[in-house]
Amino acid sequence: MTKTLILTVAVAVLTTNAHAAIEAARINEHVITSEQFSARYADQLRAVGPAGISKKEVLEDMIRKEVAVQEAKKMKLDQDQAVQDRLNSVLFYAYIERKLGPDFERLGVTDSDAKAWYEKNPEIRTSHVFLGLSAEPSPEELKKVEARMSEIAKEIKSDKISFAEAAQRYSEDPSGPMGGDLDFRTKDRLDPTYYQAALKLGRPLEVSGIVRTAFGLHLIRLTGKRDWKETDRTRIKRLILEEKRENLVAKHLSDLRAKSKVSVNQELLR
Repeated sequence: MTKTLILTVAVAVLTTNAHAAIEAARINEHVITSEQFSARYADQLRAVGPAGISKKEVLEDMIRKEVAVQEAKKMKLDQDQAVQDRLNSVLFYAYIERKLGPDFERLGVTDSDAKAWYEKNPEIRTSHVFLGLSAEPSPEELKKVEARMSEIAKEIKSDKISFAEAAQRYSEDPSGPMGGDLDFRTKDRLDPTYYQAALKLGRPLEVSGIVRTAFGLHLIRLTGKRDWKETDRTRIKRLILEEKRENLVAKHLSDLRAKSKVSVNQELLR
């Protein structure tokens, strides 16, 4: 072997060793590398500060978790459907963050954009009378509750009872004792069907017809709309950004679905 070849081999070996992973700990056959440990310790420092945790505590926590994970695999918990569903949920959000994160960073909302959005989606104050329904009510249950709500609506319309009194007497919502008052709420804090029905009420204190949401039946009274100058503009901009992110995700997933072979058992949807 020539001197040149020997030197080349020696350099290669030294380079390989220099880049070989340094063990921070070994648990059976699993290795926690120094790089993994350093990354975890840096994360903990950002979370609690140097006075809050030591390197020994971080490494010991990693070891304990690895021991438990190895035991879980021996029990084949990684093959359990519920565990796989949770893992898939984590993977889904990790994928969205990795794939669309740069797009999220570029999103922005100007004051004029926020004001225009708020004019269509104001913060509103409502009161309601509420009767609950089960998640999938039978026709008999739905008919019974609708009849009961119709009776309440007639009492209010004929002035036999005020809206607030009806809420106090009949409503199955915690707001009942307060006359059904839900105070001011932004769009994200109300059921979408409820919110849109409330916005359609034109006259002050006008009462809606019977509105069905995912929770049950409502009679809704719109009692106020907060002016743009009075609302929390920072919160409104945050809502708009969340809406933009949701739209980005929805479009991306629709595009992915269009590229995939999807078959649906329509019998199960009937």
